[in-house]
Amino acid sequence: MQIRINLKIFIFIIIFYFTRQIEIYGILMLFAFFHELGHLFAGILLGFKPQSLTINPLGLSINFRIKEDDYNKKIKNGNVLALKKLIIAASGPITNFLLVIIFSIFEISFFNISKELLIYSNLLIGLFNMIPIYPLDGGRILKNILHIVTGLKDTYHYVNFISNVSVVILTVFSSIIILYLKNIAILFIIGYLWYLVIMENRMYAQKVRMYEVIHKYY
Repeated sequence: MQIRINLKIFIFIIIFYFTRQIEIYGILMLFAFFHELGHLFAGILLGFKPQSLTINPLGLSINFRIKEDDYNKKIKNGNVLALKKLIIAASGPITNFLLVIIFSIFEISFFNISKELLIYSNLLIGLFNMIPIYPLDGGRILKNILHIVTGLKDTYHYVNFISNVSVVILTVFSSIIILYLKNIAILFIIGYLWYLVIMENRMYAQKVRMYEVIHKYY
């Protein structure tokens, strides 16, 4: 399995260091690792083999080798692969929410991190990843549900639209939070989300052009 590092992570490390939040960032990245273990175990249980692991500024992401047989097994307007991807995407946030329950019920000593911070970190990671912005888990869950229900072509349109609306709404609320908390780190997180959405917008435009060419000649 290949391991890749997104170099933008070093920018975030510097930002959180100078804003005196490097400890919180380290804890979040630690539980982002557990989050990704949830994806990994789900993928292995569904018969996939891990292909690469990428360390990103806001967590980790794992890619699996896709089995060709899954493309040919239909579920409504989608296929079995969409259902499996849905389960894998949901397994990450579910892992964090399970850790929230465990740390809430049991007194567990974990690297001398306070109980409140253990709960807060996992709750934050779980909720953040459920935001319906692709390629966050929330966006992936939405994409695969729509793929099964509506088919792939309409899915691209809906996911792209919802991702753009979500990042705008999140930017508005975050701007208010920044004014009250004076936390510049939030600004860079929003900036990174905008980067993800802009990149996905470009990919969506390419897919639209591809569909137009296919319709024109076929």
